[in-house]
Amino acid sequence: MLARAGLGWLAILLLAIVNGALRQAVLIPRIGERAGHVVSTLLLCAIILGATWPLLSWIRPAAARDAWGIGALWLGLTVAFEFVAGHYAFGNSWETLLADYDVAQGRIWILVLVTTVLAPVLVRAWQPSPP
Repeated sequence: MLARAGLGWLAILLLAIVNGALRQAVLIPRIGERAGHVVSTLLLCAIILGATWPLLSWIRPAAARDAWGIGALWLGLTVAFEFVAGHYAFGNSWETLLADYDVAQGRIWILVLVTTVLAPVLVRAWQPSPP
């Protein structure tokens, strides 16, 4: 189950990268930096929930505890990727990376993290049980 959960996270990561490219190429030039980040964040939350639906059928968590474990794994991988790749591969400063967590400045990235951890639990509860 963990291997499938990890592969599922990689699929979500690819979708998140496409979302980021869309934000930079389309949203920010048309609606501005702040609005572009807000729309992109909300879109990514929807993408995560939408992707989790088929992924969870494939991962097949046996219990709610397993779904929480998947969410925790995805959260850990997301934060690790954000900071490690964001700093070392993409050259962002630690200050820039931490700025995404500044809700007082209108940054709502935290919603992506909340969605990431809750998506497997919510989707498991919404999906019909197999016969």
